[in-house]
Amino acid sequence: MAADDGADAPQSQTLDRGLRILEHLATVAAAQPVAEVAQSVGLHRSIAYRLLRTLEDHQLVERDPAGHYRLGLGMAALARGVRTDLQTAALPQLDALAADLGMTAFLVVRAGDEAVTVASVEPHDTAAHVAYRPGTRHPVGQGAPGLALLMPEPPSADDRAALREARRVGWASSHGEVIPGLRSIAAPVLGPDGGARAALAVVHVDDRADVQRIGRAVAEAAATVTAALS
Repeated sequence: MAADDGADAPQSQTLDRGLRILEHLATVAAAQPVAEVAQSVGLHRSIAYRLLRTLEDHQLVERDPAGHYRLGLGMAALARGVRTDLQTAALPQLDALAADLGMTAFLVVRAGDEAVTVASVEPHDTAAHVAYRPGTRHPVGQGAPGLALLMPEPPSADDRAALREARRVGWASSHGEVIPGLRSIAAPVLGPDGGARAALAVVHVDDRADVQRIGRAVAEAAATVTAALS
């Protein structure tokens, strides 16, 4: 009988656990105590604590005054090396969207069945805004960025009504699908084959915001990035 080659097991259990912690913190997008992190990723509290301290040494996570952990600035440094040409083309448009709309603007790419934020720009002249860190991920098909990544795909009978509407108007919108209470609007950046190379998005909490104006601005910014990459 052939021996089990362990193809489904992680090559490094410690690395796998550390990555699961980072993925969890990116998903919740909020600082959490060690006990909650440990419970969420299925680890003993002491193991989770050691991993968090190691990640903290590398600035991949950081502790707030209450001792809760969140993603650290080291994640942003790593993200800057991802798809550099795309980020170079997108950052001026993210800056412009953040300044014009007074909202956090961010760039999302697809990784398998997930939408992953690789860059974000926060506005400088607002009393309050939403922070949306690089590394945040969620399933494609949830939230405006995920819908935007699906917009260029051929229509299907199983498509959500929100996806059909996004294709009709040229941009996607969502409310509370990724983080409760947050609203997002996004549009796709197209590649040479017509598929979605990425999505540009903004996030906000103001339910009185002019969604049509925001949608047009985001769609125009995404088209500008598409043209710059052509």
